[in-house]
Amino acid sequence: MSLLVCGALHHDVIVQAPRLPVADETLMGSAVSYAFGGKGGNQAVMAARMGARVEMAGAVGTDAAGDLLLAELAAAGVGASRVWRIDGASGMSVAILQADGEYGAVVVSGVNAAVDAARIDLPEDCRFLLLQNELPEQVNLLLARAAHARGIEVILNAAPARPAAGELLSLLSLLVVNRGEAAALVGDRLPAESVTALAALGPARAILTRGADGIAIWDGTAASLAAAVPVKAVSAHGAGDAFIGALAAGLMRGESLEEAAHFAQAAAALFVSTPPEGRSAIRRPQAERFLAGRAKVGLSAPERRAGEARR
Repeated sequence: MSLLVCGALHHDVIVQAPRLPVADETLMGSAVSYAFGGKGGNQAVMAARMGARVEMAGAVGTDAAGDLLLAELAAAGVGASRVWRIDGASGMSVAILQADGEYGAVVVSGVNAAVDAARIDLPEDCRFLLLQNELPEQVNLLLARAAHARGIEVILNAAPARPAAGELLSLLSLLVVNRGEAAALVGDRLPAESVTALAALGPARAILTRGADGIAIWDGTAASLAAAVPVKAVSAHGAGDAFIGALAAGLMRGESLEEAAHFAQAAAALFVSTPPEGRSAIRRPQAERFLAGRAKVGLSAPERRAGEARR
């Protein structure tokens, strides 16, 4: 069985600086690095590293960045037969990473905006389709319709935040958002109330990620909270994509939503506490050992509460 990820592929430029600049300010940074990116690409790579068989659908340009993006997919074991080369510039982002691990970023879509859903065939053995909001809404809707008609479960990471079509939400097996994205969809609420309101929009299940404050889950019947795995973060850049890729891999293994989410929390915690240059070496066995180590100090069991969150 395979996971199809359809989403953006970006060449990331990451600049280290003491803080984000304000308007009209030129701020001196301390370092620059380059990385594979795009929410779709990042989630596909993480899912593959966590043991899932992954196919990627998307587009890269005919520039040198496109070569690098395809090479990264191949190195991670992600199938790229549905990634087209289109004349023009590959997508890119510029992220400013602060000393405390927080960051801000600007994304330029490039040829990602030209992805054509009509050209994308769903694999015969596809079990899950994973989407994000970096591609046009119509692309997501057309693919979700096709997947739903075949009984393929559809996961949407509604990031970055934008208004969501009611039909798309009704086709989802799972909606995953962070606090800002949840507020854009249902307003600012307590976590359990927020994830319940998200489910009321149409998806069968929902997860609200809250960074160091953990996650809230709607499993189709009740809301629950799970505390975060405490680590010292080196950088929070890419944490959400690491969580979602690991979550999809857990679901592909047949785990329950809560089990897969708990594994994904551990994988994301390992990711953010690992220096960026070492993250490409993270695989499922390392994440499982990390999770087992947390269990030994009493940190593995989700704190389950139905109803109102107190935080």
